[in-house]
Amino acid sequence: MYKSFFGLKENPFNVNPDPRYLLLTQQIEEALTGLMYGIQTRKGFITLTGEVGTGKTTLVNRLLDWLHHRRARTAFIFNSRMNTTQLFDFILAEFEIKCESKSKSQQLMSLNHWLLDRYRAGETVVLIIDEAQNLTFPVLEEIRLLTNLETSTEKLLQIVLSGQPELEERLKLPELRQLRQRIMLRCKTAPLTKDQTHEYILERLRIAGANSEPIFSRAAMDTVHLYSLGVPRVVNLLCEHSLVNAFVDQQRPIPPKAVEDVAREFQLDEVEPLAPLQDTRSPADVYNSEAFIQNLGEALSKFRVSPPETFGRGKK
Repeated sequence: MYKSFFGLKENPFNVNPDPRYLLLTQQIEEALTGLMYGIQTRKGFITLTGEVGTGKTTLVNRLLDWLHHRRARTAFIFNSRMNTTQLFDFILAEFEIKCESKSKSQQLMSLNHWLLDRYRAGETVVLIIDEAQNLTFPVLEEIRLLTNLETSTEKLLQIVLSGQPELEERLKLPELRQLRQRIMLRCKTAPLTKDQTHEYILERLRIAGANSEPIFSRAAMDTVHLYSLGVPRVVNLLCEHSLVNAFVDQQRPIPPKAVEDVAREFQLDEVEPLAPLQDTRSPADVYNSEAFIQNLGEALSKFRVSPPETFGRGKK
C-alpha cells in the first residue's frame, strides 16, 4: 500500500525474523561470532539470552544460514513446552533418524550411532532450542545428559539454548548446577542505543529498496527510540504503523508526531521514557537500571507472541 509512495520494494519492518535484516551491532556481532566459534570448536553447550524482542530468533536464523552453507546437520526446535519423551521424538524426527522403538535407551543408541557416523564423515551436528526458559527441570536434565555423547576428545552434538533472561536465572538454581557447569559460552543480545536505532531503521529501509531521499526525519527516529526503549520488535511496530499513517496523510519525511500517534495508539506513551535528556548516565548504566528493566518489561508485555503450535523445524 505505502511501498510505491516511499519507493520501497518490500516491507522493511516485517515482524518475521528475516536474517537479511539482522543489524550487526557490536553486541550482535560478538554474539554471532561466539556462537560460530563455539560450534566450530565443538564446545558442546552454548546459551544465547536476551529480553523479548531483542533479535534472538533473527540471530539464530542467521546462524542457521551459516551452518547450512557449511553443510552442517541442524535441528531447530522452537516450541519448548514438551516433556522428555517428546524431546527425543522431536530430535530424532528433526535429524531424520529412524528408530522403531519408543524406548529411551534405544533412541539414545540410535542417536549416538548416527552422531558417530556424522563425526566420521566430518560433519557438525547442531541442536538449537528456542524459548528455552520454558523447559522443565526433567527436560533440561535430559539435555545435559546429551552432552555425554562424545568421543575421547570432542562433543558429538553441539547444543544451543536460546531464551529470555529467565533462562539465566533458572540455570542459577542448585538443581541445575551440573548443567550450568557445562555451559562453555554465554552469548547475549541487548536493546539498541539511540544511534543504533537510527542505523537499524536506515539499514532496513536500504535493504527494502529505499533511495537516498529521507523517509523518517531524524527527530522521528529519536522518537522511535524513545518509545521503543531500543527494542527492535517494538521499533518495527512503530515504524510500520508510522509508514502507513504517513502514507494516508501523504507525509514525507515522516515527522515525530506520526510516531507519537502510533505510540499513543499502542499505549507506549504510558511507559516512562528511558531517561530525561539531561541524564548524564552512560548507556550501560541506563540499561542496567532498575527503572529501565521495569519499563522494558511493561512495554514488551504488550507484544508477546504466543508460541506456535508446531514443535520443530529441521534442516540439513
